[in-house]
Amino acid sequence: MTKPLIIVIAVILLLGISNSAYVIDQAEQGIIVQFGEPIGEVVIEPGLHWKKPFIQEVRRFDKRLLAWDGDVSQIPTLGREFVLVDTTARWKITDPLKFLRSVRDEFGARNRMNDIIDSVTRDIVSGTNLEEIVRSRDWQVDAKALEEEAVLPGDVDLDKPKKGREKLEQEILAAAGKQTPELGIELVDVRIRRINYIDSVRRQVETRMISERQSIAERFRAEGQGKSSEILGAMERELRTIRSEAERQAAEIRGKADAEATKIYGESYGADPEFYAFLRTLESYRNLDENATLMLDADSEYFRYLQSTRKR
Repeated sequence: MTKPLIIVIAVILLLGISNSAYVIDQAEQGIIVQFGEPIGEVVIEPGLHWKKPFIQEVRRFDKRLLAWDGDVSQIPTLGREFVLVDTTARWKITDPLKFLRSVRDEFGARNRMNDIIDSVTRDIVSGTNLEEIVRSRDWQVDAKALEEEAVLPGDVDLDKPKKGREKLEQEILAAAGKQTPELGIELVDVRIRRINYIDSVRRQVETRMISERQSIAERFRAEGQGKSSEILGAMERELRTIRSEAERQAAEIRGKADAEATKIYGESYGADPEFYAFLRTLESYRNLDENATLMLDADSEYFRYLQSTRKR
């Protein structure tokens, strides 16, 4: 056997061995496919495995949880409010053989799940009130927070939801999960990631919210004006009371002062009546204008005092 022939044989053997050996990762499971048809059992044990070279190939499928994210769908609720629903799910391949024959790969699986989950979500959401979709089952309103916001209990719906979003998601999971085993898929979890109004409805909701806040603001203003009037009225009453008391005290003080002055005048008059009469006469001169002309009677006090002063 010549050396070139040995080399050719060695290369063929190496190619055959390399094409026959394959490795399955811990996160994978595999199926041997020959001429497009699956052969044998599913390979789930990680490690080195063998297959027929050139005529067989390995299809690998993930064992781990896989994500599915649906498109945002516009769905009417039971109350005819149109909402945008964004749904996500987690799934895994449980039967690679069914999976390969029904959807072939993950891309085909996601397309089938689009049809299944979107259809089930649309059916369930369209038969449910909006409050049941957006609220959790343990949803409750803090009465103290309502008082702080000046919101009357009659302005909001305080009833707890009968289902809640969690129950709704469980219903979607149960309904969609019945259709996936035939695809070799187990639907593990379904979640409503986001719910929002469509643009036209959102504008209506925003307008209603603005109107409600304006109503609350008007209520605040009315209460404030009432409190202001009450405070101003109390202040006026207190001011009148203070003024009345001050005037009463001033009258008492003036009365006491007048009495004291009268007493002093009386004592002064009693001590020297003649001097007191003279002093009072002099004090009366202060009330006369510089250019005033007096017409005095001969018997008047002014004239008498003037005559007595001239004699001296």
